[in-house]
Amino acid sequence: MRNIYVFLTAIFMIAAILWRYQTMTPSYSPTDTDFSSTTFNLDNALKHVAFMAKQPHYPGTESHTAVRDYIVQTLKDAGLSPEVQSGYTGGDWGNLSKAENVVARIPGKNPGSALMLMSHYDSNPHSALGASDAASGVAVILEATRSIMASEEQPENDIIILITDGEELGLNGAQLFVDKSPLKKEVGLILNFEARGSGGPSYTLLETNSGNEKLIKAFAAAGVKYPVANSLFYSIYKILPNDTDLTVFREDADINGFNFAFIGDHFDYHTAMDNYDRMDRRSIAHQASYLVPLMNYFSKHPLKLKSQEDLVYFDFPFAGLIYYPFEWNLPLFILLCFSFIGVIFYGFKKGRINGKGTGKGFQYFLFALVLNGAIGYFSWPALKSVYPAYQDILHGFTYNGYWYIATLVALNTALCFMIYRKADKEEIPSLLIAPILFWILLSGAMVFYLEGASFFMIPVFFIILCMTILIRQKLPSPILMLLLCLPALWIFTPFIKMFPVGLGLKMLVSSSLFTVLLFGLLLPVTMAFKAKRALGISGFLAFLICFFIAHAKSDFTPERPFPNSLIFLQDTDQNKAWWATYNTYEDSWVSNYVDQSLTNEDSDVSDFSSKYKTSLSYMTATETKDIPQTGIQTLKDTIIGEVRTLELCVIPHRNVNRLEVITDSKNISACTVNGVRYNADYLKFRGSRLFTHFISDNATTTIEISFPSSEHPELQFYEASFDLLTNPLFTVPPRPENTIPMPFVLNDAIILKKTLQL
Repeated sequence: MRNIYVFLTAIFMIAAILWRYQTMTPSYSPTDTDFSSTTFNLDNALKHVAFMAKQPHYPGTESHTAVRDYIVQTLKDAGLSPEVQSGYTGGDWGNLSKAENVVARIPGKNPGSALMLMSHYDSNPHSALGASDAASGVAVILEATRSIMASEEQPENDIIILITDGEELGLNGAQLFVDKSPLKKEVGLILNFEARGSGGPSYTLLETNSGNEKLIKAFAAAGVKYPVANSLFYSIYKILPNDTDLTVFREDADINGFNFAFIGDHFDYHTAMDNYDRMDRRSIAHQASYLVPLMNYFSKHPLKLKSQEDLVYFDFPFAGLIYYPFEWNLPLFILLCFSFIGVIFYGFKKGRINGKGTGKGFQYFLFALVLNGAIGYFSWPALKSVYPAYQDILHGFTYNGYWYIATLVALNTALCFMIYRKADKEEIPSLLIAPILFWILLSGAMVFYLEGASFFMIPVFFIILCMTILIRQKLPSPILMLLLCLPALWIFTPFIKMFPVGLGLKMLVSSSLFTVLLFGLLLPVTMAFKAKRALGISGFLAFLICFFIAHAKSDFTPERPFPNSLIFLQDTDQNKAWWATYNTYEDSWVSNYVDQSLTNEDSDVSDFSSKYKTSLSYMTATETKDIPQTGIQTLKDTIIGEVRTLELCVIPHRNVNRLEVITDSKNISACTVNGVRYNADYLKFRGSRLFTHFISDNATTTIEISFPSSEHPELQFYEASFDLLTNPLFTVPPRPENTIPMPFVLNDAIILKKTLQL
């Protein structure tokens, strides 16, 4: 009978893990109305996405204007009077653009502090379709706006709709609103909707300069059905540099808010594959499941949500959001330590814990942790060695990335079973001491250095309870042990998948470590499995099957296209030209123009700005083309004291999309471009790049710079157009259908370089 219970326990454990992943997001079916507001229709939102994601719509394109006008008309159709806020801004990234925000307001009964709904409508240059990032966010806001206007129920608070522009270029639209809009002073709270992939659950990330207590309590009171949130994200987010529109509001205007972003299917991020068909309907449904109840709640309740206190919080099935004050962390940690020590003494007294078994437990656990950690650490370098094309997937998450995670977890689990099969003769309480101690040390580090992650200790209390029962009972119910292990399963298993998906497969090591650490906590269940060798072999078989599937999906097809890059660069001063690529892996389309077996050192080309600081890999000399040259006029040249101030106007003589200016001088004391003055901190830490202007309407670029009069800096101007495949001067054929433009870099571009010695 017990063997049956053990078998059922194994089945239930696997089911519990799968159920946890499955229930993190709402389901979707056409005409789905499973939200708190029955007037919200997700299919209407999807129609908005379908229109906005027809073509790339980065600033300066006709499709960008079409998307902007569509948003304006949709808001008018809902009964609002939207306005377009337009102006130049440079943000903190040195990327200048003319942003065109769409702004509208739903008047409340008690105007004053307003709720803002925010997302951005621009796509990433130059090939991303932007269905998920962030047409999905715009779409749910448009539909929510329609629904609240259709209800004819006036909210208590004003609701401001802000659809920003230029987010992908440097949070430019948000910066424009914060710097120039008088509405900024009215904003009390912001709900911002984003994406970093085309699927998966939407994670909740808070941004606040103060404590989170009132924000979290209000979030919980709003009744969100599918919260995916924890204070680990909150604490990390406060430490690391951030780059969402909401960051601008927090840093420059001290306005609190929530970010909601799904990060699954990261392989589509900023690519031509971020299209309507590939966007996960459950992900946009998850965005809506946040927006509707939170909009209903915050439009009716006071928005004075700043506080000095912080809460630890985490989502848990059936319970929703669980939270408690940071002040509890140290008492809970002390209680955890004393509980652990007390149970150890109790175990020794009962003869269920002994020194030999404890020593063996440390050997097994540390061996499993080090071995699997090493495998995880070297997995991504090994994969790139076996599959060199992966090096050209710049964000580091391959199309078969989920299968690599499954492959690694299967191998880690198999190794754990094979290691612990030698421990059958040892008492389980003795074996538990090592993993519990490790988790306690980890929890202690969190309490003192990363308080938001202190909820890690909560499941450990339940494992200590398991340990107590195991001391009292030789063969406790395996079902009971599983129930007590569920907090560990449900809290920690999402992390196994989340880190490598969101941050790339270089984080596979985190999957390995979490797998071993979780296996250690699950010893009350897994040690009841007598056929550990068979389970280990089954794990190895699962590893082989998953790796075989991953290998079968390692090629590039129209559904899994290879990212390639090609640019034409012409130095107008030297009258030389090159074909160039960022690809390190040989690509047949690129190889028609670039010799990828040789590097070309006969050029003086700076690295162009890109998200991952990617450098050109290969350059091949070619014939120059009769391309209209960049025009540069000197408008002013003065010396006052020891400071020289120079004003230049850069005039495009062809249709261009981007101008990047590089300088060898580190002593630029002031820089203003098209009326936008860059701050001293940016100029100090900018590196060699002075700025990048993403050009709309073929506008000129007026530059005013100041520098020591004793210096004679050099300025390099790189003027780029994204028309390499359509320009009549070139005969570049269309890409093969199993390739796409490489994202994150300057691509499909005709670049003219011009140097000016000052």
